Amino acid sequence: MRKFISGLVLGAGASTRLGQPKQLLPYRGTTLLEWVVAQARRAAALDEVVVVLGRAADEIRERVDFRGVKVVDNPVFGEGCASSYRAGIGAIDSKSDAIVILLGDQPGVDPAIIDRVAEAFREREDQIVLASYRGRKGHPMVFARPLFDKLVELHGDKAAWKLVDENPDLAGTAEIDLPFPKDVNTLEDFKRLSEGV
Repeated sequence: MRKFISGLVLGAGASTRLGQPKQLLPYRGTTLLEWVVAQARRAAALDEVVVVLGRAADEIRERVDFRGVKVVDNPVFGEGCASSYRAGIGAIDSKSDAIVILLGDQPGVDPAIIDRVAEAFREREDQIVLASYRGRKGHPMVFARPLFDKLVELHGDKAAWKLVDENPDLAGTAEIDLPFPKDVNTLEDFKRLSEGV
């Protein structure tokens, strides 16, 4: 039976280093978060998409097209991305076999990459699958349902990596022959991304 996979887009970041909601930065005719959500929506391997919002959630809801996806608020977003796992996992379909974690500030992750990682999970027995960009591990990350309880117990940022590091025997990679996708934490990051540098 085909495994049901939920996409979980983390869009609750406080953008403290940027000074404004990075989710709403202009990107390719839309906003940064809407672009990322659109990539997830177009991924054939995802059976649903859940987006987690935090700071500026009301403004983001007004300006981002969330049609076809489920949106949930993380009221304690300041506690780090682990709090978004809790909010997102609480909102996914009860029949979900796994989640694919996507970063809301990493627009270079396109549907083909998402599909590659999700299908690698479906094809294998690994409970964790990471994208590996020419040997450098990163997102998307897939976590199987048996690990959901451990995910929601995590705290702080980079929390999923703790689970990966603690369970190397459960983890596999999906090899992707592309450069590591850039994320946006500062205006300089955004400028480089916009200029294609």
